Amino acid sequence: MTSIKIAYFEDVDTLHLSITEEAEAESVEISPDVTAELNAKGELIGLEIINASSYLRDTLLESVQARLLHLSRKVA
Repeated sequence: MTSIKIAYFEDVDTLHLSITEEAEAESVEISPDVTAELNAKGELIGLEIINASSYLRDTLLESVQARLLHLSRKVA
């Protein structure tokens, strides 16, 4: 089983998730603040999130708001 390593660099507000220790062959921007790191086979080996604090805050808020909206519709 692979253990994911997480590193946060506060000075640049960047979060890095490493899935493996393999070398990065290329990277692909999957959204304005998220980059997927790939090995030579094109497999995901890591993620980098820039502006991590605001990205994660906004993502969590959107998720919570969507769930609350869904729950309020069930109650109504």
